[in-house]
Amino acid sequence: MNILITGGCGFIGSHIADRLIGMGHAVSVIDNLSTGNIRNLNPEVRFYQLDIRDRKIGNVFKKERPEVLFHLAAQINVRKSEEDPFLDTDININGSVNILRNFMETPGKKKVVFASTGGAIYGDTVRLPTPETVEPFPLCPYGISKLAVEKYLFYYSSLNEIDFAALRFGNVYGPRQNAYSEAGVVAIFTQKMLNRERPVIYGDGKQTRDFVYVEDVVEASIKAMGRGIEGVFNVGTGIETDINSVFDSIKKATCSNTDKIYAEAKKGEVKRSCLSCEKLKKTAGWKPARSFEEGIGKTVLWLRSVGC
Repeated sequence: MNILITGGCGFIGSHIADRLIGMGHAVSVIDNLSTGNIRNLNPEVRFYQLDIRDRKIGNVFKKERPEVLFHLAAQINVRKSEEDPFLDTDININGSVNILRNFMETPGKKKVVFASTGGAIYGDTVRLPTPETVEPFPLCPYGISKLAVEKYLFYYSSLNEIDFAALRFGNVYGPRQNAYSEAGVVAIFTQKMLNRERPVIYGDGKQTRDFVYVEDVVEASIKAMGRGIEGVFNVGTGIETDINSVFDSIKKATCSNTDKIYAEAKKGEVKRSCLSCEKLKKTAGWKPARSFEEGIGKTVLWLRSVGC
């Protein structure tokens, strides 16, 4: 099967590419390398260094004729979306529409697997773990832009142009996550502790997130390719983990002797986030297989191996 991945040099996209290549698929990747790393790229992948807003992308779709599109390329930093919502909108909405319109012009039945967000799309909700039936109320431009792309997918699906699965990821962590460009707290804390630096906890550290290991996210993404897996699905663990506990787990795994240091809480930050994944479990038979402690251990080993 011909499969195209946008953002395929990035943290999650490169893992998906590796898995698809291992399954025998023909994989092509579009990435502008703004946050992705060419070292993550599988040597069997056909690579196009392009921004998703580039009109030349149509030539890639004509050449590759993909049957499945994994759309992961995005501006993913919540703080940047608040500082420059115009840029966030341009990349995440305009860029996505550019990708989707070109994909729809390729012949044959088509499937989109879209990397949405579960951590930012619901806002502060009282229902935890949060199912997909809860109305999204994002508190940041990043979450708003992801929700907008979901609506475009529903629109194009209603025209019988595509089938789609929008995966609302929790806080994904694991090997290849970039502590400098992707703003993942696990990567940031781990890298600082390995470098004998002190991570900063913003607020009181009692804010919670649903941390899901990248290999589990890859498995969910692969299952989302299947027939009948259509619509919006949460991808998480259903477990709340507070930032103080994240600090303690990483401190133990890295054998660090650093103590917690707190700073003023960031405005607009969601206080609690935890995703119900029963829908994906019932529809595709997916459930997370890695515990947080196991995932942290693997992440620390990888960061040590690359000499962070």
